[in-house]
Amino acid sequence: MLRPDPAGDALRLKWLLQHVRRLAIEFQTLIAFGVVALGFLGFVAVAEDLMEGETHRFDTSVLLAMRVAGDPSDPIGPPWFERAMADLTALGGYAILTLLLIASIVYLSATGKWRTSLLVFGAVSSGTLLSSLLKQGFDRPRPELVDHLTHATSSSFPSGHATLSAVAYLTLGLLMARAHEHLRVRILIVVGAVAVTVLVGVSRVYLGVHWPTDVLAGWCLGSAWAAIWWLIASRLTP
Repeated sequence: MLRPDPAGDALRLKWLLQHVRRLAIEFQTLIAFGVVALGFLGFVAVAEDLMEGETHRFDTSVLLAMRVAGDPSDPIGPPWFERAMADLTALGGYAILTLLLIASIVYLSATGKWRTSLLVFGAVSSGTLLSSLLKQGFDRPRPELVDHLTHATSSSFPSGHATLSAVAYLTLGLLMARAHEHLRVRILIVVGAVAVTVLVGVSRVYLGVHWPTDVLAGWCLGSAWAAIWWLIASRLTP
């Protein structure tokens, strides 16, 4: 009759858990590489269509769909909805993102996660530089089809708000999710980061300061950039 072997069972369980963990990390890494590839391919595809003049019909139809028929100065929805969109768009502005960046770096540094704080700073600062360079390179004018309901000065493509909100919120969300063991908590954090990113981008089109393809390109670029920095973080931090 075989005797129970608690020590052996514990070792086998430990090996199994380590194996599952390795598989989970490999799966997450594969997804991250997929996001990088799809993000850059999506950005290139939108940019090519823009340069070939194939985005005009789509951009025009979406912009006008967000305005009252026959009155491009009046956005659809009640006045409170317009004010809400103005508030949401501020979440992707330089002032809010700078405060978020500073608060995140201070918190991470205070908790001893200085390496992660450097990664967050690197992701957001490099994403800001990349967005600015691309804006200068494409130099696309802002929409004149509808009235602008908020202030905007720089060129239009890609949307800086869409790009930087994706970089900042997705990077922070992914890094925060890595700190939790429960899958449901991780999913909740990532979904929240994605939701904020989407709302900021939609608000830019609703307020008339960006073409829809500006936002699509910004989402693609920002998501790819956030995934790159998540991959870097997964290699440099435990």
